[in-house]
Amino acid sequence: MNRQDQKYYIAGHRGMVGGALSRALEAEGCTNRVEASSAELDLRDQVAASDFVATHKPDVMIIAAAKVGGIYANDTYPADFLYDNLMIASNLIEAAYRNKVGQVLFLGSSCIYPKFAEQPIKEESLLTSSLEPTNEAYAIAKIAGLKMCEYYRRQHGVLFHSAMPCNLYGIGDNYHPENSHVIPALIRRFHEAREAGAETVTMWGTGTPKREFLFADDLAEGCLHLLGLSDPPSLVNIGAGSDVTIQELATLVAKTVGFEGRIENDTTKPDGTPRKLMDSSLIHSLGWKSTTTLASGLEKAYEDFLKQI
Repeated sequence: MNRQDQKYYIAGHRGMVGGALSRALEAEGCTNRVEASSAELDLRDQVAASDFVATHKPDVMIIAAAKVGGIYANDTYPADFLYDNLMIASNLIEAAYRNKVGQVLFLGSSCIYPKFAEQPIKEESLLTSSLEPTNEAYAIAKIAGLKMCEYYRRQHGVLFHSAMPCNLYGIGDNYHPENSHVIPALIRRFHEAREAGAETVTMWGTGTPKREFLFADDLAEGCLHLLGLSDPPSLVNIGAGSDVTIQELATLVAKTVGFEGRIENDTTKPDGTPRKLMDSSLIHSLGWKSTTTLASGLEKAYEDFLKQI
């Protein structure tokens, strides 16, 4: 069956990743899609999730739905993050199997890997040592989801597989002042500082930790590439292939936003993990690489932020 002839269900289509996936499918002429917002369908409800899949019978399911948040939210509400994400994964994967969905792609997160995994982080690092405590609950739920796909594939012969993106940013990101991730948080902070005429912006830590960031639309293209393979890996990293220091990132965000003041570092605050870079050599060997530079991606993200506010 040609991709354009298949029916797609993107769980989480209203999120940043889901929106990017919808745009990527639209660009390829894949207009046969079923959608349901969280208000219309509670994916934590097994009966509701099963009935939805049985009714619509998609050919391809992409599981991008998740309860997400920053470090504070993950650390404060671990039971919610574990339960909600476990139920979403379990209900959708089982419903896909029961209703003979042809292909399932489950999206995880780089936080599934051990806190002190060797850099760059290879897929084989999974479950080799302990997780980062602050987001352990979320990570465990995501590990359960990818293992379900792996074991359903092994036991039942279904084409269920998983992709693990690095830190994501882009159109439709969450710019909440307390619950956002680093790039949207910096965009908001530097924008507000510029608007207020502030001379300085203070950042936590030394600025030396390194992080990898991937534009969400690049992730979407990587996902479609995996869906087009006849025998995709059970687990594959999807990253930008390079990282930057938090200080370099902040400087680039400030430039993008037009903040011309000073960036000061509060070195009494913690830095976090020194480095977090994923090894994307496997997906590179399968014929895909990201194309959006961090600078151009930040420009698009800032344009989106201005629309949101």
